[in-house]
Amino acid sequence: MKAFWVTLSASVVVLVSIASFPLLNNNVADLLNWRSSSVLSEVADLLVMNGTIYTSDDTFPFADSMAIRNGRILRVGNYSSIKELARPWTKELNLDGRIVVPGFIDSHVHFIPGGLQMARVELRGVNTKDLFVDKIRKAVANLKQGSWLLGGGWNNDFWGGDLPMASWIDSITPHNPVWLTRMDGHMGLANTLALTLAGISHNNENPNGGAIVRNNDGEPTGLLIDSAMKLVLSHIPEASVDERREALLRASNHALKRGVTTVVDFGRYFPGSSPEYPWEDFSDVYKWADFSGNMTTRVCLFFPMETWSRLVDLTSKSGHVVSQWIYLGGVKAFADGSLGSNSAFFREPYADDPNNYGLQVVDLDGLYNMTLSSDKSGLQSSIHAIGDRANDLILDMYASLATENQIRDRRFRIEHAQHLAPGTVARFGEQSVIASVQPDHLLDDADSATKNLGSERQKEDLICSNINPLKSIRTSMKRIPPGWEKAWIPSECLCLKDALKAYTISAAHACFLDKLLDHCSENMQILWFCQLIHGKTLQLKFLLMLRQHMLVVLRLTP
Repeated sequence: MKAFWVTLSASVVVLVSIASFPLLNNNVADLLNWRSSSVLSEVADLLVMNGTIYTSDDTFPFADSMAIRNGRILRVGNYSSIKELARPWTKELNLDGRIVVPGFIDSHVHFIPGGLQMARVELRGVNTKDLFVDKIRKAVANLKQGSWLLGGGWNNDFWGGDLPMASWIDSITPHNPVWLTRMDGHMGLANTLALTLAGISHNNENPNGGAIVRNNDGEPTGLLIDSAMKLVLSHIPEASVDERREALLRASNHALKRGVTTVVDFGRYFPGSSPEYPWEDFSDVYKWADFSGNMTTRVCLFFPMETWSRLVDLTSKSGHVVSQWIYLGGVKAFADGSLGSNSAFFREPYADDPNNYGLQVVDLDGLYNMTLSSDKSGLQSSIHAIGDRANDLILDMYASLATENQIRDRRFRIEHAQHLAPGTVARFGEQSVIASVQPDHLLDDADSATKNLGSERQKEDLICSNINPLKSIRTSMKRIPPGWEKAWIPSECLCLKDALKAYTISAAHACFLDKLLDHCSENMQILWFCQLIHGKTLQLKFLLMLRQHMLVVLRLTP
């Protein structure tokens, strides 16, 4: 078994998000010993054998075989215990010792925006100003005059920290308005033409919960932060229904290639964007994909908290389960911005900006009332908070709400929970609040924390995006940012077991999907498996067979 851990840690090496295989965790013993007449009356159409199947159950962590019928797992155990479910027509797949783990859950994605971005200017990983400008030059060369150039993913820390300005790209984009979002989605760069179309000049005041970045003369530089982004966003033509449908298919395929079979989708909802977008995508994109058979990734959808009453009306009529593919999760709001945009809300000012404490992007009384109403209606609440002050404010609010409303299983969530004051970590456990964290934020924000917070405050807890669970597992175990030689706060490194659980069992629990997945009955829910294939590629007929049974195949390099 030691060889398994060495192989997996060399191939996988790290993760901390959340996932979907509670079926094997809590009820694996029932599964292994299940002999009900309903199961025996069925036969398997596929036996997967001679593998290393990770169950996550401490009493029986590994099995070597499983029986499947129409995507349903009938039994997991050793080969002798499942072969009785085979018939002459049953196919068998010999994995030759390859590793099988449950399908991963990514607990925080913006699925359709991510799919749209894949067809736009990609600036993730750009590490010089010249490369930044060159990418824009090449992209605009293929556009018609007057068309918007859209893209994003840039991180100014990758090229030394200087923030981009409209002047970088004005000379190469005189006839095309440009909007390029930072990788965290809380800041964007507009060229001068886009600023002009949006009516932004030195006369504009900062909107509540946002900021227009200006130079020493008070002129806008082109950067807009949080709610100020709506000044430009409102002028950008909305993506068409067809474009958004294509984006869903693109994002789903991207997720499946990385072993992600379920995502928690917070939609096209960012500070400054319309709260209608997630509802439009639910009606025009997700329902279409479900009805037409184009859904390939299970989604748990969250909607803007300000629309909570609409979600209550919908779930009261049809429940949370729309289909085997779509689950209506809850509502989301924002408490602050992001670290890299200097808009995360802190108790102390930024080290590189002594007059800036960050942004509280929403009125606290209004947020409290919305969360109170959502909670009374039985919805799960999820609030974005990154800075220490923002996290404490939300924890205080959650504590008050739990006292005011009746006792129930709430599973309040804080998205990111990134920079916490001493003692705050314990409050999450004491209050049963879920910290929904993303390991890759460690890679993106490590340099920002050093620069923006200073050497002492960067030691605050950082529990930290691109869908890539294997990379995230590596990050959560190693905690080594790009260009660093040693781990950042090594005491927070996770072991492989905990990292895997975070992307599976814990993730399912964090959005109430465990209620759907954790069943061992005649109506056993489909459990998707992600096969981590290390070594030679399987024959095509087996690949097709696995896809038919909703299994995802990954080929890992050593």
